[in-house]
Amino acid sequence: MPHLRISEAARFLAVSDDTVRRWIDSGALAGTRDDAGRTVVDGLELARLAKSNAVLPADPTDVGRSARNRFVGLVTNIVMDTVMAQVELQCGPHRVVSLMSSEAVRELGLERGSVATAVVKATTVIIETPSGKAAP
Repeated sequence: MPHLRISEAARFLAVSDDTVRRWIDSGALAGTRDDAGRTVVDGLELARLAKSNAVLPADPTDVGRSARNRFVGLVTNIVMDTVMAQVELQCGPHRVVSLMSSEAVRELGLERGSVATAVVKATTVIIETPSGKAAP
């Protein structure tokens, strides 16, 4: 069972180390000691807490779709020439970049600061783990 140090848990939840410590003290998150005596939290419990605490903006499109991966965010940059455009969204802590036609950018009325939803439907999603963390 993977365990994470308080600083790692805080980074994944985008909160301070002190917040994680308060959650442990209040019982909202269980902390244990590792072999070196440091406080650690169970990775699965942390994932459950992250999922339950996730506050995502509502999808403003009100469209039914089969894709389950939707990221609502703000357009932070657009690089456009006569044919193609690169549109960058900041969706919470995630940066999503899309390549599309310049015509699509104009038709959608995209501009820096506007709200947009990135919809991802992929049959290939690559999962990586930190170096040295793979199972033997």
